[in-house]
Amino acid sequence: MEVSIRHRIFNSSTLTPAWLSRTRFNLSQPVLLPARLRKSHLLRTLFPIMDSRSHFTIPHAFDANGSPSMTKELGGRVGEVKRVTKETNVHVEINLDGNAVAENNTGIPFLDHMLDQLASHGLFDVHVKATGDTHIDDHHTNEDVALAIGTALLQALGDRKGINRFGDFSAPLDEALIHVSLDLSGRPHLGYDLHIPTERVGTYDTQLVEHFFQSLVNTSGMTLHIRQLAGRNSHHIIEATFKAFARALRQATEYDPRRLGSVPSSKGVLSRT
Repeated sequence: MEVSIRHRIFNSSTLTPAWLSRTRFNLSQPVLLPARLRKSHLLRTLFPIMDSRSHFTIPHAFDANGSPSMTKELGGRVGEVKRVTKETNVHVEINLDGNAVAENNTGIPFLDHMLDQLASHGLFDVHVKATGDTHIDDHHTNEDVALAIGTALLQALGDRKGINRFGDFSAPLDEALIHVSLDLSGRPHLGYDLHIPTERVGTYDTQLVEHFFQSLVNTSGMTLHIRQLAGRNSHHIIEATFKAFARALRQATEYDPRRLGSVPSSKGVLSRT
């Protein structure tokens, strides 16, 4: 039995555990449930993404027929990458359909702070653990973390069917204002126009910001433009950049319900070719 649900309210007699166990759900809108069923062990097994307002939501994903895919939802769009070199050991896991859970330990405190912004403002789960030759400088770890994040994004996006593809956001932070525009096109390109006034924020070399985004672009196949519209404080400029990037990436990776699972391209495919 398969049921498509669009913004419905169910009572206790409708959603019994026996009925739930033999039913396949296609969900595209929030569904309100009675308290008894919200506490059901079976329901929590089927629908683990629940909030305190007595309803649950599952992000949009679509199967080959254009229907929301329950199987894909429960697993989320996750990318996991392990990158080991003579200089670094990096493990990255990203869930595009996450809940802004951040667990980052790169050995570079300022970079950890920026990755936390990626999770918080993108509503992604971002887990990064890295060790590297930071006793020399932060260059190799900064680069390899970004390369791994880009590869994890590439994995999580899969065939990119049904996504918005484009993202655009301007983030203010006090005197700083940063605009980010991106396209999950499969074609890597970075347009970078930041003017960071100091060489360091804490111990972090501000030249590494551009290198971070270039590395991420190269492995994710993303077209990314970053432009500074205002700003005098180095910390504010960089943090606003990561916040704007996270918000734009969130827009681009979210599903367009009108696209019904099709590839957002006139060519019918998004790739590097």
